[in-house]
Amino acid sequence: MNRRDLIKLVGVLTGGSMIGGQFFLSGCNAGGKAAGGAFNEANLALLNEIGETILPATATPGAKAANVAEFMRILVTDCYNQGDQEAFIKGISEIDVVSNKMHKNDFIKCTPEQRTEILVSLEKEAKEYNHKVWEADKPEREKFKEEKRPYNFVATPKHYYTMMRQLTIAGFLNSEIAAKQIMEYLPVPGKFDGAYPYKKGDKAFY
Repeated sequence: MNRRDLIKLVGVLTGGSMIGGQFFLSGCNAGGKAAGGAFNEANLALLNEIGETILPATATPGAKAANVAEFMRILVTDCYNQGDQEAFIKGISEIDVVSNKMHKNDFIKCTPEQRTEILVSLEKEAKEYNHKVWEADKPEREKFKEEKRPYNFVATPKHYYTMMRQLTIAGFLNSEIAAKQIMEYLPVPGKFDGAYPYKKGDKAFY
């Protein structure tokens, strides 16, 4: 799966464009410098558990086995701008604030059912927050569009859970597990065949 297809798929699955996608696509650095030492061992472990709650292991390994936390570290450090980095890093701490408020325990100590309840709550909160941000940004966004400088517009950071969910899905789909166990893996791709026979239940090609 190439980067462009991955970005499109993440957008479809999460209902919005992938944050930092333009830099991931081009291989350029977004220039943010807020990540610093935020991705320590404890935070990476937490992010893997969040990822596993979003994409748990079933008959095949889940997000934790794919080590999506490492993917998050790289994408946030290299492809997020300063504002998005700060929102994501703040969100790492906010997860436990929400968890303790709901279940009087840190996220990593909660049961799978409690973790799911926390993330469902954050998903609802994120949708409302992102809608408000979109509306607040609209005048400035339209201004840059009218001036034909849309790429100079810097959006207000979305909710941190939206970022975590997007990166979990992108990291998993970009992993060796997804390539070899979830989809049909072709180490040496052949030519495109628009009439290739398909049977219901066949895996998508990686």
